[in-house]
Amino acid sequence: MEGVKTVYLYRGLDSLGALKDAIHASNPTLIVPCDDGVVWQLHELHDRNPELRPIIEHSLGPAGTYPTIRNRNALLDSAREIGIRVPATQTLSSEDDLKRWPLDAPAVLKLDGTWGGSGVVIVRSPDEAVSAFRRLSKPMGTGVVWKRWLVNRDALALWSWRRLDRPSVSIQEYIPGRPANAMIASWKGEVLGIVTVEVLTAQGATGAATVVRVIRNEEIEQAASLLARKFEFTGFHGLDFMLEEKTGAPYLIELNPRCTQLGHLRLSSQGDLAGKISAALIGKSETDIASEPVDCAPGSTIAFFPQAFAWNPKSLYLRSGYHDVPWEESALVRELLRTSWPERQLLNRIYHHFRVPKRPEEMEF
Repeated sequence: MEGVKTVYLYRGLDSLGALKDAIHASNPTLIVPCDDGVVWQLHELHDRNPELRPIIEHSLGPAGTYPTIRNRNALLDSAREIGIRVPATQTLSSEDDLKRWPLDAPAVLKLDGTWGGSGVVIVRSPDEAVSAFRRLSKPMGTGVVWKRWLVNRDALALWSWRRLDRPSVSIQEYIPGRPANAMIASWKGEVLGIVTVEVLTAQGATGAATVVRVIRNEEIEQAASLLARKFEFTGFHGLDFMLEEKTGAPYLIELNPRCTQLGHLRLSSQGDLAGKISAALIGKSETDIASEPVDCAPGSTIAFFPQAFAWNPKSLYLRSGYHDVPWEESALVRELLRTSWPERQLLNRIYHHFRVPKRPEEMEF
């Protein structure tokens, strides 16, 4: 693919060491994580390796913010303190904590250290809440770990299992409405640009968006600025909101401390986030380096490629709007249309041959 000069491979038995070696070998100007697990690994490398602290803090922001960013409940508490609207949230230490939560209404249980909708369960009764808490708080079994490593080819599986700071479970007020996502480009606490969308369809009730609509929302933009200033954000961060059904008011429900699937979009109405970060890095104007933006004004519909096509090729949303296909990278398009690389491996094919497949669920909002 054009623009990719060198690839450093993860080592499944020592993924943290592989990341450390890649940073030393590449001597980067900026590290841009695109996966939550990599962010947690960068935090751990910061703790263990003093020589890497300057580049990690230059890329992610001050180290003093890392513990809060890793903890969903602490992050939302901090957001509430600076005037951002958030749902009620509580960390659960035991099942007894559930008895103090009003479970006569739906709620959401979340496991720290997870992403992409995994580790998130919507519950609608006390029994469902207890069952979900037991499942989420249960230590990962050896069989699951080896399955993730050997079958799913998850390079971080063994590292996640060995982590000493076990993730906690929290419960959150359920906000009925439509999800909205924002991605911001920041530099030393200043928001350089933001792309905001509302979700039209997603991979299940808690999964990633597949089709979105571009919007402008002043309250979301204000929340982004407040968070960036509070945590001195540098680089890319994603913010997840729920737009309340009755009022349309945005509730911040989660922070993704990394680049999200909105990061590559160049919108004439909201800017080129990658271009803004590049300009800040080299001290030039964004117009000197930015590419031609895609003409997606507020109200435009964007279908993500290949997720929207693979998840529901019959979706009505695919008949209109902007199809997010990188046509200029023909080899990449062909690769993305194939079954994912882990699913093409022999062990994965054997595993799924004997396993009853689950029907994909699409959530339309």
